[in-house]
Amino acid sequence: MAEDLDEVAARLASASRVLVIGCSGSGKSTLAARLSGMLDLPHVPMDRDIFWLQGWQPRPRAEALARLREAVDKPRWIMDGTSPGTLSLRLPRTDLVLWLRPPRWKSLRGVTGRWLRYRGRSRPDMAEGCPERLDLQFLRYIWNFERSESPEIEERLEEHPTVPVLVLRSHAQYERLVLALKRLLSGTGYVGR
Repeated sequence: MAEDLDEVAARLASASRVLVIGCSGSGKSTLAARLSGMLDLPHVPMDRDIFWLQGWQPRPRAEALARLREAVDKPRWIMDGTSPGTLSLRLPRTDLVLWLRPPRWKSLRGVTGRWLRYRGRSRPDMAEGCPERLDLQFLRYIWNFERSESPEIEERLEEHPTVPVLVLRSHAQYERLVLALKRLLSGTGYVGR
């Protein structure tokens, strides 16, 4: 697992395909959108583009997998979404993984804030007609994420040992990474691809 933020910023600056994973509410979509703008990488929010249809209807699995394969096959992207069961499709094409692993209370605070902000409407990284919702089942999923989802994520990552992974455990680390990238890009005269 990579740890030096300047090293990761350099990898990000040259990456064509970046995967941002983590628990709901950890900040995946926000960070991916920011990096997309900085690096001029097309942003692929999996909730919106792959998994959900209007009215919180899941997209049929075969169709979702076909859409995912099509997105992954593109030459450049930054994709946010964890879905451990699809990591085997995404990791072989990924240049760098950012795994957001803040304490669960931060993710709970993130989804609560998101629900307050978008209550009654769809957030930008979600399919149209899927108004923000918050229920006990979703809160339990977040509370148990490290125990229920992380072991499979770790297994999938171990199957692809050449893909660098940066684990970010706080919003302060996210911000330090963004600042390191800004310094790097401004120092090289980078203006986008």
